[in-house]
Amino acid sequence: MKIHKDVEKILITRQAIQKAAKTIANDINKKYQNKRPIVLGILKGCIPFFNEIFLNLTCDPTMDFMIVSSYTGTRSSNIKIVADLRQNIEGRHIIIIEDIIDTGRTLSKLLSILNTRKPASIKIACMIDKPSARIKSVKVDYSGFKIPNDFVIGFGLDYNERYRGLPYVGVLKKSIYAKMDK
Repeated sequence: MKIHKDVEKILITRQAIQKAAKTIANDINKKYQNKRPIVLGILKGCIPFFNEIFLNLTCDPTMDFMIVSSYTGTRSSNIKIVADLRQNIEGRHIIIIEDIIDTGRTLSKLLSILNTRKPASIKIACMIDKPSARIKSVKVDYSGFKIPNDFVIGFGLDYNERYRGLPYVGVLKKSIYAKMDK
C-alpha cells in the first residue's frame, strides 16, 4: 500500500477497520434485535466507519446524522451543533457512531443535549478511542481501537478538511501541522 507523503506511519489498516466494524455491528445486532435503534452518525468524519457498521446491521435500524463542529487545526475549540437530527428520539434507542473520541468535550455536550430529548438509551461506538486525551469523562460502549495521543488522519479523519479519503488511519507528520499550532 502506498503511504501518503504527509503520513509518518500507518497506524490502522482498512482491513483491521473493517474487521472492527463487523465486530461492533455483531454486538449491536445481539443487543438491539427487534428494537429498531436509531444509528446516529456525527458528520463528517464518521461516514466511512458508519458505512462499515451500518452495512453489517441486521437489527432493522434507522439512520440519522448531526453535524457537530469542534476542531480548528489540531485544537478542540468551541463546540457547535451545525445540523441537528431530523427524527424524534423520545423512547428510542440511540447508537452514536463517531470517528474518534479524544477530549470527550464534543460528546459530553452532545449527550447532555440528546438526553433532554428522553431517549430510551444512548450508546456510543467509535472507530478510535484516545483515553489519554480525555478532559471530559465519556463512556465508550463500542470501540474499534484504542490509540496513543497521536494526531491521526484518514478513513474519515481530517486535518483542515484534508486526508479524509485515505484508506487507512495514519499518523500525520508533525511538520505538517506544527506551523498551525504556533
